[in-house]
Amino acid sequence: GSISKKLWAFAIPLMCGNIMQQLYNLVDTWVVGKYIGDNALAAVGSAYSLMTFITSVILGLCLGCSAFFSIEFGRHNLKRLRGGKFASFTIIGILSLIMTAVLLLLNDKIIQILQIPNEIHPLISEYLFYIYIGIFASFMYNYFSNLLRGIGNSIVPLIFLCISVLLNIGLDIYFVAVLNLGIRGAAIATIISQYISGIGLILYSEFHYPELRIHRSDIIFDKTIVSDISSLSGLTCLQQSVMNFGILMVQGIVNSFGASTMAAFAVAVKIDTLAYMPVQDFGNAFSTFVAQNFGAGKKNRIHQGIKESLKSVVIFCVLISILVFILARPLMLAFTSGNEIVDIGTRYLRIEGSLYIGIGILFMLYGYYRAINIPKVSVILTIISLGIRVLLSYVLSLISFIGVTGIWISIPIGWIIADTVGILYYFKTRA
Repeated sequence: GSISKKLWAFAIPLMCGNIMQQLYNLVDTWVVGKYIGDNALAAVGSAYSLMTFITSVILGLCLGCSAFFSIEFGRHNLKRLRGGKFASFTIIGILSLIMTAVLLLLNDKIIQILQIPNEIHPLISEYLFYIYIGIFASFMYNYFSNLLRGIGNSIVPLIFLCISVLLNIGLDIYFVAVLNLGIRGAAIATIISQYISGIGLILYSEFHYPELRIHRSDIIFDKTIVSDISSLSGLTCLQQSVMNFGILMVQGIVNSFGASTMAAFAVAVKIDTLAYMPVQDFGNAFSTFVAQNFGAGKKNRIHQGIKESLKSVVIFCVLISILVFILARPLMLAFTSGNEIVDIGTRYLRIEGSLYIGIGILFMLYGYYRAINIPKVSVILTIISLGIRVLLSYVLSLISFIGVTGIWISIPIGWIIADTVGILYYFKTRA
């Protein structure tokens, strides 16, 4: 059928789902900023960068599995798909539990590394303690949503996520504004909602897709399956982790400019992420499309899909850049009334938001190379993008007349250089 229609029909639920997922943190930010204060807002903002990095490890592993599921689904090899499901769920589940234990033990050390100001230290420590407990919930939701997306179902994960987000909004307001549980209440509301969506999605998958249920004969660690999944998941995880570790390093530079800059960055990053999140999800939908056609050996359809997807990404990014540039200040004012915080955040959004086309194309490149089973290229592009971003952030922010603006400038520069490398490599290796 029509590639554009199929892609958009699959991508729109992904976009809505990821926007809803971002509402977890947006609601925390709004409730904390309105009912607790600026220090709590700065704490949640700093925690957000760390949470994004942690989640990226889980998400990267699950995204790699999704590529495996899509390829095997395209080949109509359900036996191998179920074997991959058993192996990947077991391995990633154990890793998520180990990660939880390690983070709980190293919480204070991590906060020191992030250069958190002393007045914020107790708040972020309490918030992170509860967030770590939600890591396994994040694994359950992301794993089974990527399983369903890998076989072409992007609607059901969205439904469960919507229920979870609505619950999170209600619990957030109740715990913080009514019960006065402070920043702890915001964190507890989030993890309760995450566990409900994760468990619900598991039950749905098992009951509605009996052909994907693991049989006794599937309970074996097949070396070739484990090898394929390890390559896809490991490198995708590395790519996601490098990307978010770079962001975490930038957070450390931002923290050195004080609480007002931290609070502005906390709000602006959430607005920024929400703005370009749809094009990230379109990139994931594009990746599933390419992977299934790659498994089926339909190269011409892949090339046609690239052309049509690129048009969609360019149009979307230009439109969203215009909107963010115009609405930057009103969007900041929706979260905080502090003039200094609003000014800093507005400048960030207008600099980075003007060039969303850079990250839009980059998400397409990530998805393409993951789908054709060479995820190492996605890792290389991520290292280029984030390496340039971190390096320029450190250098430019030290120049007195540039200051914190140097951090904002470095972001689109990193995108554009990585795009150039990825596109050149595509034309060099295209079959």
